[in-house]
Amino acid sequence: MSIKTLPVACDRLTQIAREFGTPFHLYDEAAIRENVRNFLKAFDWAPKFKEYYAVKALPNPYILDILKEEGCGADCSSMAELYLAEAVGMTGENACFTSNDTPISEYRKALEMGVIINLDDITHIEYLRENACLPELISLRYNPGPLRKGGNEIIGFPEQAKYGLTGQQLLEGIAMCRDNGTTRFGIHTMIVSNELNCNYLVDTAVMMFKLAVQIKKIMGIEVEFINLGGGVGIPYRPEEEAVDLEVLGAKIRGAYERILVPAGLGEIALMMESGRMVTGPYGYLVARALHRKETYKNYIGLDACMADLMRPAIYGAYHHITVVGKDGQPCCCLYDITGSLCENNDKFAIDRYLPHIDIGDLLVIHDTGAHGYAMGFNYNGKLRSQELLLQSDGSVRQIRRAETLADYFATLDYPGLPQR
Repeated sequence: MSIKTLPVACDRLTQIAREFGTPFHLYDEAAIRENVRNFLKAFDWAPKFKEYYAVKALPNPYILDILKEEGCGADCSSMAELYLAEAVGMTGENACFTSNDTPISEYRKALEMGVIINLDDITHIEYLRENACLPELISLRYNPGPLRKGGNEIIGFPEQAKYGLTGQQLLEGIAMCRDNGTTRFGIHTMIVSNELNCNYLVDTAVMMFKLAVQIKKIMGIEVEFINLGGGVGIPYRPEEEAVDLEVLGAKIRGAYERILVPAGLGEIALMMESGRMVTGPYGYLVARALHRKETYKNYIGLDACMADLMRPAIYGAYHHITVVGKDGQPCCCLYDITGSLCENNDKFAIDRYLPHIDIGDLLVIHDTGAHGYAMGFNYNGKLRSQELLLQSDGSVRQIRRAETLADYFATLDYPGLPQR
């Protein structure tokens, strides 16, 4: 079981809502730090282990600062994410750039920063060489296709996913890079997302360890690192169990020592690029009940909408909801919890039993610390909410203000619209 608790007492949360207004995403710094430390400890046996936090999960420099202090790097997949990493000092081999269908301008920025470039397709090798240069260190992303069973609705089944090179292409790609001056190599994969099955994650590591051995046997090249990607899930539902990081680390260690060490590859560095698991459980979307509608169903409308959290709408994803101050009351009312977007899928919960909700009640939507604010958008002219940081000393700091109409209209040069 995963117990869903609030990061602060109800009266403190009410005070925060009164001071800053709703809606807002609130992130728990102390919990994030403790979780990262536990994660790194689970892999402290691995040579030069590095967690490259997936910036796309929560692209806020104040969060990246915290993770940098804890020893993490940055995994970037766009120009904006590269700039965020650079701003907090995650440059050089403390950052990696994994993208797809990539414009040369982004590769040039990655080269300028000296980050590890992880290529998604064999054609990108020549594209990069012709339009910029091939760096000394190159990583290639592996997609095993039907050789690896599994997958889910978030990232897709491997053979249907747009990411990565086939096994044969990967070998050819290494040869192409080597022939054009690359001397250092890494391999990478990312074939699952939000996976709670520890053994599936371990099997992915086994697959990559065997691939490294194959590369050495066929090509005489020892890869410098293996990036196992992210994909470690979190228990969105209370009945789910979190991945035991200590067990995961121990099982991957067993595979490392069984496969790589006898092949003379016992110094290969390990990397991961978790995002969801690192910050996801420690973010909370706090919103207020504005309206009650009773027609064919009972609806509670919030002052937040899917612009603030779109996972339930696009994935049918479950996010636990707490009605602040009513934990002890029976969940006897059946509600759809909605936003105000002119789309019928703008719902945070469908047919959810909750305590009776009064207008003005605060609702907390759990596990929004990854792919929450980050996936926001402005359809229907909706404005994204503010982000707050619950600091380790208990104080609260605004780390991103809410958007304004002036922000929404900033790219329009038209008289009469709100301007900065």
